[in-house]
Amino acid sequence: MAFTIDLAGKTAVITGSNSGIGLGIAWELARAGADVVLNSFTDRDEDHAIAKEIADETGVKARYIQADMSKGDQCRRLIADAGACDILVNNAGIQHVAAIPDFPAEKWDAIIAINLSSAFHTTAAALPMMRDAGWGRVINIASAHGLTASPYKSAYIAAKHGIVGLTKTTALETAEEPITANTICPGYVLTPLVDAQIPDTMKEYDMSREDVIKNVLLKRQPSKEFATVEQLGGTTAFLCSDAAAQITGTAISVDGGWTAL
Repeated sequence: MAFTIDLAGKTAVITGSNSGIGLGIAWELARAGADVVLNSFTDRDEDHAIAKEIADETGVKARYIQADMSKGDQCRRLIADAGACDILVNNAGIQHVAAIPDFPAEKWDAIIAINLSSAFHTTAAALPMMRDAGWGRVINIASAHGLTASPYKSAYIAAKHGIVGLTKTTALETAEEPITANTICPGYVLTPLVDAQIPDTMKEYDMSREDVIKNVLLKRQPSKEFATVEQLGGTTAFLCSDAAAQITGTAISVDGGWTAL
């Protein structure tokens, strides 16, 4: 039996998807035929323009829905407003770096809310839709830091480890249904945000761009190459395919060997 990735007739909701990893995933799912719902906390003309661009180029239905992923009721409202959710990609996330004694409590609360609790709320709202449709995919974007740790990132690491655990529980609760739940754990990904930080890091360390990438940003990534948003989109599309129907409860690393160390 030959497997292809044909998502025509499916609707994918991707949180935190007006840029970076989430947008890359939205593009790949749209290219595979899925209608897509983009999301972030802003509500700008350019947000809606991104959805129109995807629709115009791929021929699928694409729209943008504003919702603040730090608020549980808005997470659930996003799914309700989407009207359907065959594929849920929980991607929204923020970061803050500080030692535990100095870590602002409000930053901890915000990171846990956006990076972890939002996935609980969207999943709780989406699973009944998937059950009614008789098919579903829950794909949570964690991080290499969902499987390992670094200093000064306590909230982020706690949230990403939590995402891995939430995924396993979701997989077990849906194991006898045509619904799967998996986690993708990227290492460093070359997003516009990361790329914009490189010049300042070059100045800070007095290094060339190449040395900053290999010896600072990718110090823990053995491949010494960034993952790309297209690769993460492709991994997500694969997890939505029939070939991945028995892959559930797993954490798939896209990290250039980081977590193999």
